[in-house]
Amino acid sequence: MSARSASLPAAMACIEAAAPGGPDVLRPATRPLPKPAAGEVLIRVAAAGVNRAETLQRAGAYPPPPGATDLLGLEVAGEVAATAPDVTTLKVGDRVCALTNGGGYAEYCPAPASHCLPIPRGLTLIEAASLPEAAFTVWTNVFDRARLVPGETFLVHGGSSGIGVMAIQMARHLGSRVMATAGTDEKCQACRSLGAEVCVNYRREDFVAAAKAFTQGRGIDVILDMVGGDYIAKNIEALAIEGRMVNIAHMKGSVETVDFRPVMMKRLTITASTLRPQSVAAKARMADALRAKIWPALDAGTIRPAVFKTYPLARAADAHRLMESSAHIGKIVLEVADF
Repeated sequence: MSARSASLPAAMACIEAAAPGGPDVLRPATRPLPKPAAGEVLIRVAAAGVNRAETLQRAGAYPPPPGATDLLGLEVAGEVAATAPDVTTLKVGDRVCALTNGGGYAEYCPAPASHCLPIPRGLTLIEAASLPEAAFTVWTNVFDRARLVPGETFLVHGGSSGIGVMAIQMARHLGSRVMATAGTDEKCQACRSLGAEVCVNYRREDFVAAAKAFTQGRGIDVILDMVGGDYIAKNIEALAIEGRMVNIAHMKGSVETVDFRPVMMKRLTITASTLRPQSVAAKARMADALRAKIWPALDAGTIRPAVFKTYPLARAADAHRLMESSAHIGKIVLEVADF
């Protein structure tokens, strides 16, 4: 397996998608144990987070990048079971959570050692599995791309989602005033409990008017948008002069007609990104920033995971059904092994 490994089986249980389709295409399977490539570790998985990107991949709408496994699962927590010979930062037996390039819905999953982070103090492996995908996504988009700084205002749409609950807490921890949107009063209350000063129930309220009221007419400095569609024009209206908007998903559609005159007049920056196709080195830089800026707050309990529900690995289809219902608040996690 590698220069350093525990006693390992030849095969592992996993969940695979038999063909593109609905949750029912997810089925238990057995596959050969993967081997860690250069710079990687093999993680014995205790838990794997469930993400909307995985439901899109299962449906055939978000294919894995070239060279990546077809198995779903973009974040895991567990124990290092083997390391590539060139890995010196981790050893067999270390407990980590990690951003992966797929493969988390399995008993064993490889990941770059540079994308592994320690289990925060006091957290379970299930809680830790809910962290990487959201934390990496928020960091690269809100703080790297949109350059949110202390004292600025921040609006996250979908504040009760896995990304949203982390975005609220990270922005608040790093000194910003936070506003969110969500679809029910219960979800709005959850957002406020995590640090949002204002949460708008978008089914009943106009978030643009609320944003202007929140900022005394100035507008929002940074918006993290997962909605797209007609929210694009509304976000432009809600932004302050020199405001920045980052789009990471388009639940209401990716094609929209937009008047760019206010973009020019307010000198706005509109950008977007995806996380998975970025380079190993880029994600390693994100991990380093998280280790320095966010993990101490997780250790201290000032940022905390929000796990809504767990399912055993064999019930991955049920986890996907819940994800697609949008009834959850926070993260959905698959339990793979108990150790």
